[in-house]
Amino acid sequence: MKKVTIKDKTFGVSMPEAQIKERVKELAQQISKDMEGKTPLFLAVLNGAFIFAADLMREMTIPCEISFVKLASYQGTTSTGKIKEVLGINENLAGRTVIILEDIVETGLTIKQMIESLGTRNPASVHVCTLFFKPERLKEDLKLDYVAFEIPNDFILGYGLDYDQLGRGLKDLYTLVDE
Repeated sequence: MKKVTIKDKTFGVSMPEAQIKERVKELAQQISKDMEGKTPLFLAVLNGAFIFAADLMREMTIPCEISFVKLASYQGTTSTGKIKEVLGINENLAGRTVIILEDIVETGLTIKQMIESLGTRNPASVHVCTLFFKPERLKEDLKLDYVAFEIPNDFILGYGLDYDQLGRGLKDLYTLVDE
């Protein structure tokens, strides 16, 4: 198993880039089919979803737009449970089909807050698309419209996800190795 050390932690490859990209392509095909006749606005949650968002956008076959929102809830390897909006949404969402792009859904607190915030802007609909989902960590009653991968409750990085802002550029997905 290929390993990498970031700061004080060692991670091993748990999913190769090719597998991730193939699944992202399948998601894009499904979203394109489901949203045919619409021009959805993707709202990618920074920083973690930027690679996922770029790869997904390149595979979309219908007209669509993208914007970014930055929310923060992590310190190190654990969620703080407190979410603060760092960079807001400037687009007019009234009557729009909005698809939130998230790198990972764990407790659901971030997505719930974002859906509530978007609801005040009168979108036609709000959908959630996540690259990774940890069902055993979920604390909120959420509808996730598109899930690329359900994964166990391991700490992961790579493909946009980080450990203290490092490791985002790793092409494969890595999981923390118990030492």
